[in-house]
Amino acid sequence: MAIGERIHFFRSMRGMTQKYLGQLMGFPEKSADVRLAQYETGTRTPKAYLINSLANALDVSPLALSVPDIDSYLGLMHTLFTLEDRYGLQIDEADGEVCLKVDVRKNKDAARLHEMLCAWNQAAAKLKAGEITQEEYDRWRYRYPEFDTTQRWTKVPSQALSDMLVDSLRGGER
Repeated sequence: MAIGERIHFFRSMRGMTQKYLGQLMGFPEKSADVRLAQYETGTRTPKAYLINSLANALDVSPLALSVPDIDSYLGLMHTLFTLEDRYGLQIDEADGEVCLKVDVRKNKDAARLHEMLCAWNQAAAKLKAGEITQEEYDRWRYRYPEFDTTQRWTKVPSQALSDMLVDSLRGGER
């Protein structure tokens, strides 16, 4: 999720308007909402000092707003928190081990993520069972979804074809 989406997410969660948050940031009243809208839509990117101020005003870590840095443990944790917010990722325990799971009831994105993780699990299981090589597994991962055979891709019919099918199902009535 881009920084603008994160700002919008936390601002909405805090019940703040763009104008209010902009004024908290010290922007002039006349342009406070416009400036925040520019950040939220990605038209402008806030400078580092503004990210820190925004984070402070929103009561979050600057890492929670920034584009995640998965090369650090803290960045990775905030990436996981973002996945929790957006896709229903949940931390849990199973057989004495910490695990992550997806709440498929959260939204369509969560259900889609669940499908993708299931596909990944199937590929990993094939590797573990010796059905595919490490090279084939890596090819699957690094070229995903190109080699994913678990997905059900369907072609959406044209509007004319759709109308014709609906018309024929209704018995020719329109």
